[in-house]
Amino acid sequence: MQSGKLSAVWTSLERLLLTLWVGGMLVVGYVVTPVLFSSLGDRMLAGAVAGRLFSFVSLIGLACGGLLLLAWILRDGRSVLRGWRAWLVCAMLLITLIGEFGLAPQMQALKQAAGGAWVPGSDLHRQFSRLHGLSSLLFLLNSLMGLGLVLAPSATRGRG
Repeated sequence: MQSGKLSAVWTSLERLLLTLWVGGMLVVGYVVTPVLFSSLGDRMLAGAVAGRLFSFVSLIGLACGGLLLLAWILRDGRSVLRGWRAWLVCAMLLITLIGEFGLAPQMQALKQAAGGAWVPGSDLHRQFSRLHGLSSLLFLLNSLMGLGLVLAPSATRGRG
């Protein structure tokens, strides 16, 4: 394959993976979740559905981010680690892992301990609120980093 065509393939692959990952995060986090909470009368049900969607997007993100790093390593070898884009993807993957396998299970355990009936101001409610706030902050950070990747020039056009 000619160098120009191969470069176009790499750029398309990168854009596809970023679109799936970052687009999924943005749609679920900033469009679907608010609609769930404003449309469903049951906040627990809305939260349960949103939690499942966030988990699904996290798994998509882990797959897309891993494939993105793999594609960059196959294309550029270890030199990819000199660029900011690879480190940003690694940071996003780490945040996704923390959210999905660290914070989400703790939040789920607190929901189960509450038995579906939150008592505002209770210790369980405060713990859940703290974890939810941290999770939301990490999601916002990941969203902003993802937007940075999407808006920045492709690694094949402007190695970073």
